[in-house]
Amino acid sequence: MDIALFYFLVLGFSIFMYVLLDGFDLGVGILYPWFNQEGERDHLMRSISHVWDGNETWLVFGGVVLFAAFPAAYAGITSTFYLPIMLMLFALIFRGVAFEYRFKSNTSRPYWDLAFSGGSAVVAFCQGMLLGSLVQGVPEGTNSLSSFHWVTPFSVFTGFAVMAGYALLAACYLFMKSRGRIQQHAATMAKRLLIITVFAMVVVSLWTVLSQVEVRQRWFDNYNFLWLSPLPIVTLLVSFLAWKDLSAHTLNGTYRESRPFWYAATLFLLGFAGLVVGLFPYLIPRQLTFMEAASPDSSLFFLVPGICIFIPLIGAYTLWGYRVFSGKVEDYQEGY
Repeated sequence: MDIALFYFLVLGFSIFMYVLLDGFDLGVGILYPWFNQEGERDHLMRSISHVWDGNETWLVFGGVVLFAAFPAAYAGITSTFYLPIMLMLFALIFRGVAFEYRFKSNTSRPYWDLAFSGGSAVVAFCQGMLLGSLVQGVPEGTNSLSSFHWVTPFSVFTGFAVMAGYALLAACYLFMKSRGRIQQHAATMAKRLLIITVFAMVVVSLWTVLSQVEVRQRWFDNYNFLWLSPLPIVTLLVSFLAWKDLSAHTLNGTYRESRPFWYAATLFLLGFAGLVVGLFPYLIPRQLTFMEAASPDSSLFFLVPGICIFIPLIGAYTLWGYRVFSGKVEDYQEGY
């Protein structure tokens, strides 16, 4: 395997792990306003209090891989999208501070609730806008400090689409981790968010295919769609299975509480696969491929031992942490 391709796969893996794991705890913040009672909000915070900071390790790891293995892409992305990236980072800071102080304050708790919920929404929206802007492509010579080129109807839509997707992950996660009224509320919200998320995936897919010639050629030239058709078909099948399990709960039927979360995660995986199919081998569409952006082979080989150490280490820690806290969240448990 080409060493640059190896790092491209590592980068993709770290991004997907971050989106999956931090996605549901950002989604908990997005859903926060729809749980009005103090006890419900305490329950939501407890459900992610043991894992939220570990989830963000994958964001740091992905940033390190991008910086070390693809410095040209790192420089292009961070300079071009400086404003949304900084806004996302400040929102992450506010969210983290709110997490710490909410459990320790009484009179100012509503303000920390607002910081937690608002920070989560801003982070998700910024990530969606970054995704939409990258898919559309970056005009050459663009300077983010003097241009808001990344604010387009498509990027705004993808911003809200990512928010809906994260909220779906969170609703399915709460369905898996909760009991009683909170679980029932989570199931109802998950069904609505499933419809919104699938609709958003369809709109983004069609919008991209119709507006991007290269993506359209990738999907439809030389009967490629026959080979790629399992992606949309499996997406619809997984959506149906998720709806079936969530409906079984609301109708007191037979269901497994963990399955909707894994179905939602599979939807993200399928969407990620569709994105890679349309954009490969670009890191910055129509400007920079991963081969062009890669560091010299000598540098990439030098980094391999670190990659081989840290991926299993972070992965093992993540699995161990989720195994330890794999049960239901009980309201009598102490918080963070």
